[in-house]
Amino acid sequence: MTSALVFLNGPKGASQLVADLEAAGIQVLAVTDNQSKLVQDVVRHAPDLVIGDDPLPGEALFKATQTILDTAPRPVIVFTSDSDVDHIIRATESGIHAYVVNGYGASRLRPLIHLAQARFRQEQAQREALQDVSSRFEERKSVDRAKGILMRARQVSDDDAFQMLRTASMHSNQRLGQVSEHIIHSARFADGVNRAGQLRMLSQRLVKLYLLQLAGVQVKQQLERLRDSVQRIDGNLALLGKSLSRPTFGDLLGQVVTTWKQLKQALQGEPRATRVAQIDELAEALLQNAERLTASLENAGSVAPLQVLNMAGRQRMLSQRFAKYALLGLLGKPGNTGVTQRSETDMAEARVAFEQALGYLNTIPLTTPDIRTALDTAAIGWQHMLAGAADAQRPAGQEKLANASESLLDVFEQLSGQYERSMQMLVG
Repeated sequence: MTSALVFLNGPKGASQLVADLEAAGIQVLAVTDNQSKLVQDVVRHAPDLVIGDDPLPGEALFKATQTILDTAPRPVIVFTSDSDVDHIIRATESGIHAYVVNGYGASRLRPLIHLAQARFRQEQAQREALQDVSSRFEERKSVDRAKGILMRARQVSDDDAFQMLRTASMHSNQRLGQVSEHIIHSARFADGVNRAGQLRMLSQRLVKLYLLQLAGVQVKQQLERLRDSVQRIDGNLALLGKSLSRPTFGDLLGQVVTTWKQLKQALQGEPRATRVAQIDELAEALLQNAERLTASLENAGSVAPLQVLNMAGRQRMLSQRFAKYALLGLLGKPGNTGVTQRSETDMAEARVAFEQALGYLNTIPLTTPDIRTALDTAAIGWQHMLAGAADAQRPAGQEKLANASESLLDVFEQLSGQYERSMQMLVG
């Protein structure tokens, strides 16, 4: 049996409409005279159709029927005395399928209900067809964007990128559009994790370069690298500001920006030993702020390989942090043993963290021949770093430490990029 919710506006014919509907075999679930609760009543009672008697419908009714159309669509019939053309147009636009002027007649109830139901079915079919076209268009755009990501990441042709998408779609038993959206999502967060991770590394590299200038090691080259690091931080912050959601990540990014402004200001002028403590303190604050941002991006990405990208990116920071503490330890000799001991402790912690992560990266299946080669190079570079740190009291050792730390940084920059672009990363 067809069920109906009846709404009334005015006493005229009220009881008769309900009686006529029941006589026509329509089950009346509820009767309401409060249009403000019409949508709520429709959701509560879930009728097959909505039938109303309103001599002069107003905007309140049209808004209610529009909400029903948008949230709980079903056929709507309105009996009225209003023959205003504008209201008739407004009624049809707001989800009323039969706007019956000057009464209904008991004998016409069922045909009018059938008419409203037929119009509703046609309307729904048209909506579904339009949604299907829109979905296919959006899917096509997603596929094109995903192909572009794969073409850049894997250096392949358009056809090869499409074949990769099809293969991933079959293996994951997902639609092509779903796989494409996953790749777009993964690539966006992978880029964010990589850039935020660079901020961690650069915070430590800046202090290292500052200390190398104080030590007189390749001063001109260190100054150029320091300027380059400053530009990279500015560039990464600008790009992160454009790509990240302000409501989601704005507060975390804002903390990084605020700390960076202070550190950038402290780095101005000729290097001085008396400013090292302040600069290192600000660099540590920048590191912690960038760490929080990176972790949040990794979690928001919800893609397991992002953890690997984050770890590889963190190796960049640890390499610079280890070198920084090796140089900071020199400031404590021979008069300040407290600085020396603290630096040795922090350097040991950085070493343990670096070597544990390097061991892990060598065991995971997320790899390619290029990644394997880079990991082997990193292991050799780390040994050079340790040798330079062991001999850091001598100028030759300091220079060796400076060169080894930059070489190791280059290796992990490449590794981070390779992890970011790897197919396993993109398709999860």
